[in-house]
Amino acid sequence: MSAANGIFRADYFGLDCFQPNAHKRQKAVEISSGSLKMADQILVIKHGAFGDVVQGFDAFASLRISFPEAKITVLTTAPYAGLLRASGWFDEVVLDARAPAWKLTEVWKMRSFFRQKWDKIIDLQCSRRTARYTQLCRSGTRWFGTAPGVSDPMPDFTGVNNRDRMLTAARLAGAEEHEDDLSFLRSAGLPAFIDAPDYVLLLPGSSASKPSKRWPTERFIQLAEAIAKRGLQPVLGGSEIDRPVTEAIAKACPSSVNLTGQTDLFSLAGLAARARCVIGNDTGPVFLAARLHVPTLMLMGADTDPAMSAPYGKHARWMKQDRLEDLSLDDVWGEVLPWLKG
Repeated sequence: MSAANGIFRADYFGLDCFQPNAHKRQKAVEISSGSLKMADQILVIKHGAFGDVVQGFDAFASLRISFPEAKITVLTTAPYAGLLRASGWFDEVVLDARAPAWKLTEVWKMRSFFRQKWDKIIDLQCSRRTARYTQLCRSGTRWFGTAPGVSDPMPDFTGVNNRDRMLTAARLAGAEEHEDDLSFLRSAGLPAFIDAPDYVLLLPGSSASKPSKRWPTERFIQLAEAIAKRGLQPVLGGSEIDRPVTEAIAKACPSSVNLTGQTDLFSLAGLAARARCVIGNDTGPVFLAARLHVPTLMLMGADTDPAMSAPYGKHARWMKQDRLEDLSLDDVWGEVLPWLKG
């Protein structure tokens, strides 16, 4: 089956696989001393979640720039496949269904996948699942990760930011550090129904399983009203699980534009990139806004350790209060007001 800018193969040891650069790469070969030599085969593992994928952007770019002739494959999950396909960092995007161990057919497919001749496997997920995958590889495969017995163990990352962890892994694999300009995201268009020239993006959602990571809805309402009084448009973003919160804000502050459930990762990036600033909880889209170097404020509760999980960006800030309900509007307003002037 053909697809834009690449070739999609629905059966790759039973795994979904997309080759973004297949039209450019007839064979994975390079010229060396007058003879043909197979290019390095590098596998990167990153399943999610969204914020962690964003924190890995520069590690991905560092590998691509440092190893331009290598064939680099990423093993990921469906929500992030389109984003990683469009990035240009990978020659192949393979989806991991993360099937349970009792599904023997799926386990065999993964074994066949990992039994390929990989020159380097760089585990940026470092989960119990990916530790089990080390047992599926050929003997002698170089594996960069934290699982016991791997050839290239990573150092103790206690207290190290997730972005720095992944960049360290890329350097251990021989890459030089690079920062991508993310032009493929900056150029994404705005949703058609956004015509406000000057707006602030509010992201009041977070994991549904951890309501303690959410600044109270009442405070977001007060923030939206304060933004509107300054002549700026409050814009609300989020997924469907955030709709009860965003609808409550939009109802209380009718000048808000509620885009909940109406953006994909690309239009969300376009929306964030053009915002005056972005304010939100510890959630993936806030990491994305920060990494786009948009003025961004993340509100953290007791569940978030900023030493490990602070967003990266030239204009990224964070505030932490173990009980987020104790974080006042005045505290937040004082942080963002300089971004709203002018």
